[in-house]
Amino acid sequence: MAGLIQRHGSVLVRRFLASGKRITRNSLATARFHTSTQLDKRVSFNLSDIGEGIREVTVKEWFVSEGDTVEQFDNLCEVQSDKASVTITSRYEGKIVKLHKQVDQIAMVGSPLLDFDVDDEEQVSDDNSNSSSDTDEDVPAQAVAVAAGGGHGVKVALTPCGKVLATPAVRRIAMEHKVDLHRVKPTGRSGRVLKGDVLEYLNMIPEGTVKPHPTLLRTQPTASPEVTDLRQLETIVPIKGVAKIMVKSMTECLKIPHFAYSDELDVSKLVSLREDLKAEAQAQGIKLTYMPFFVKAASNALKQFPILNSTFDEANERLIYKSYHNISIAMHTPQGLVVPNVKNVERKSILEIATDINSLQERGSKGSLTPNDFANGTLSLSNIGMVGGTYTHPCILAPQVAIGAIGQTRLLPRFNASGQVIAAHIMVVSWSADHRVIDGVTMASFSNAWKKLLEKPQLFLLDAK
Repeated sequence: MAGLIQRHGSVLVRRFLASGKRITRNSLATARFHTSTQLDKRVSFNLSDIGEGIREVTVKEWFVSEGDTVEQFDNLCEVQSDKASVTITSRYEGKIVKLHKQVDQIAMVGSPLLDFDVDDEEQVSDDNSNSSSDTDEDVPAQAVAVAAGGGHGVKVALTPCGKVLATPAVRRIAMEHKVDLHRVKPTGRSGRVLKGDVLEYLNMIPEGTVKPHPTLLRTQPTASPEVTDLRQLETIVPIKGVAKIMVKSMTECLKIPHFAYSDELDVSKLVSLREDLKAEAQAQGIKLTYMPFFVKAASNALKQFPILNSTFDEANERLIYKSYHNISIAMHTPQGLVVPNVKNVERKSILEIATDINSLQERGSKGSLTPNDFANGTLSLSNIGMVGGTYTHPCILAPQVAIGAIGQTRLLPRFNASGQVIAAHIMVVSWSADHRVIDGVTMASFSNAWKKLLEKPQLFLLDAK
């Protein structure tokens, strides 16, 4: 009999004895024993099919070494495909005797990753792979999940659905003492029932001897519902109205070869002047901002450099000079970005320009601007400083040939004529010009003429209209 047990495996013979049948040579010979895993406890852990047509992965990191003893569901390694990074977990308990792949080596699907020396009590499936099914009835059917990595991964063992997670050795103890494992409180990793849990349930050891695994002490986050179609999280907004016009105009403007020029201005005197005039303008029912000064200064500088007040007729390769100064002003409205213009600035005072700007802004906020408000603009200005910007690279509004973007005015230290450090109101301007028409010297000269008027606003008096 001892020879029979040695040849056929002690565990399987004990099971046959438990069935109550008499053991004979003939019965052992005809019994369907899975003896291969008992004669050779060394099993290979193969890389299963990851899916998505992936046939190979790269080993990124090993979490174990040869000689380590691991339990079921311990992390073994992390592998990387061209689509995802996946953590491989163990389905066996036992000692690791060989790692088949080193870090950065390629592992093919179906090839062994490592070899285990499993316990005598462990039941090893016939395929010796990290798949999600077991052939031995004592091993619980495992749930299957896809590892993290954008929906691409291998099947890994998770807490089973409807069956208690426990090793065959623990199940044998429970069977011998007729214990329903569903009634035993688990303390092992991820809710596994341990041998100590069964012994506590049977009052063979004091209650509380087995401490819960840390995974049971952590608060499990509430899983958010999985979104199978990302389009459910998208909102489709058709482009129409002002936004549709902007798409067309900006597409056209970026066909223009832009070049940029930037400079800074000391507008301390302009700040003081505007503060003095603001109350008087308010008495006349006019809100006086800095923009009317910028617009008027641009008009005066255009008289010296009329080429910046032209439009480029690309089809006929010619410039069209405009005698009127219709200065376009970029405005943010509930409908989007609009660029209406103040007509005939060259003939208007600063207060008249302020009145026109206020009217355009009011009608823009109500969406009541007319096509005439946008027609025949000759030069554009944009005040990005209203939202805190400094430098930018504005896009020219075709068929115009230049645009200026005015940055935020900041109080900064500067040296005066005597070499003393003073607080100065510094503003930055960024110009963009059509390099087919405007050269750098012309753009810089125009900017300097505009800058001179704003740094010395009393010069407006010399040609006030």
